[in-house]
Amino acid sequence: MGGRPLDDTSLIQRAQGGDLGAYGELMRRYQDVAFRTAYLITGSAAAAEDAAQEAFVKAYYALDRFRLGAPWRPWLLRIVANQARNQRKAEQRRASLALRVGEDRLEGDAAPSPEAAAFALERRQALLTALDSLREEDRLAISLRYFLDLTEEEMAHALDCPRGTVKSRLSRAMGRLRDELKRRGWDASVTDDWRGEGHA
Repeated sequence: MGGRPLDDTSLIQRAQGGDLGAYGELMRRYQDVAFRTAYLITGSAAAAEDAAQEAFVKAYYALDRFRLGAPWRPWLLRIVANQARNQRKAEQRRASLALRVGEDRLEGDAAPSPEAAAFALERRQALLTALDSLREEDRLAISLRYFLDLTEEEMAHALDCPRGTVKSRLSRAMGRLRDELKRRGWDASVTDDWRGEGHA
């Protein structure tokens, strides 16, 4: 596929027609976010890789049910999340979120002083530890919004629920996260780091 890269809709249309190369390009474009989504649920890099690969296979066989023009990323991530959940249950795995994906989000771009770097690391570790203690539903809502940058509309597709439910679910999850930070004696304002980044 030389020339200008095709958009997702064109690739999906070709893949629906049996073009494996087009589907391969979709996989390359979305393998990172698929892995990160699975990792948020499984807490294991190996399990996340397996879940993401299996989800891509399932998505391929479900392509005929995908409506052209609909958003691809949340549709795919819903399949990834379901596969990761099923895999975790089957393996009796307790999800553990080291959340490497969150570290880039929480670090500043400028090189901080050693004191500021130590403080930022402490804040990040406090946040990730508190997040790891929440229910899977809360972790997933927070992670999709703030670590994977999905919009509320994309989250509604990914979580298979109305947009209004996304708002209330995210609000409750953030409240529980702040409560957990306070319960542990940590500064709940660490979550304010997300407020200046275009998130409601």
